Amino acid sequence: MRKLVVTYLLLILLIILITPVHASVKMQATIDENVHVVFILENITSTIYDEIKQNEPIFNITTIPRTIIKILEDQDLTRATYGYDPEKGIIFNDTARSLHIEFFLAGSDIISFTLNEATMNRTYQIQTEWRKFQVDLAQNLTLDFAQYFDTPVSNWIYNDSEKTYHYEYTEADSFDPSFSFVLPPTAHNVQATDDTITFETPSPPEDILLSSPFLILVALIIGIMFAFLYRRVRK
Repeated sequence: MRKLVVTYLLLILLIILITPVHASVKMQATIDENVHVVFILENITSTIYDEIKQNEPIFNITTIPRTIIKILEDQDLTRATYGYDPEKGIIFNDTARSLHIEFFLAGSDIISFTLNEATMNRTYQIQTEWRKFQVDLAQNLTLDFAQYFDTPVSNWIYNDSEKTYHYEYTEADSFDPSFSFVLPPTAHNVQATDDTITFETPSPPEDILLSSPFLILVALIIGIMFAFLYRRVRK
């Protein structure tokens, strides 16, 4: 009888240990002057969720962006940086067993643009290979985005009405990872070549003003008036 009980308990323990971690993994990168990234992990099994919370001094709001920057530096891509709101940190929701992280990426190895002075449009180039990283959230939970999102962005689904490139990884047993790149609403001539997204947007008013000959004319008038007033004062 004792052997039967021990065997039963060992069986239960084995089932617990091999039970897969179920969670919904979502990432969204909204493109503006920089790339605003939102990472959401929800419906996490309770044991893993508790472990992530206890692991916060090690896994925190800077873990993912620091990992991304380190991967870029290893490829000699040093013109990239990150930032975040220090008041937010990781947002945990105990009821939904979810966590929410926000940060932004910037620098010309992430996002760059050129100005077409003839059309006064900006042409943006967005490098997206930074999405291919791996991070440990807990002892039994590793997220391998290099595997989930290895498919080139040029093969992702593009929705022109929503200005989004979207991809869902369907081969994971325990996760349903998805990723979206959200372009500005004014984006046009959108194209993706491998992992580089290009598009055009109208220039902001300050670009138009700085490129306007009217600004030069105003500066000349102000300079002439200043010289005239200076001479009057000297007399």
